[in-house]
Amino acid sequence: MGMTALSIATPDLDEDTRLDDRVDPSVPWQTVVWNDPVNLMSYVTRVFREYFGYSAARATELMLAVHHEGHAVVAEGAREQMELHAQAMHDYGLWATVRRAAS
Repeated sequence: MGMTALSIATPDLDEDTRLDDRVDPSVPWQTVVWNDPVNLMSYVTRVFREYFGYSAARATELMLAVHHEGHAVVAEGAREQMELHAQAMHDYGLWATVRRAAS
């Protein structure tokens, strides 16, 4: 009686590769700050200046986007860094989320 090859169910590597291709590593992640009814516009501007080091003009521009459009992308980059930024915004009392940038 000779040895026969065992049939073992294994994932299709090509399928896994295709799944990975859908998540383009060159597409950055974003930290998004959302409007809330609590924080003053001057406070939000100050947070953006203190935490991100933005100029008064850039911090004001982002704050106005949050106020008028409901949200603003305040940073883009690696997912881990964007998660740290979102946590920092939470620590300041702001509502922030992380999302993948549109490709």
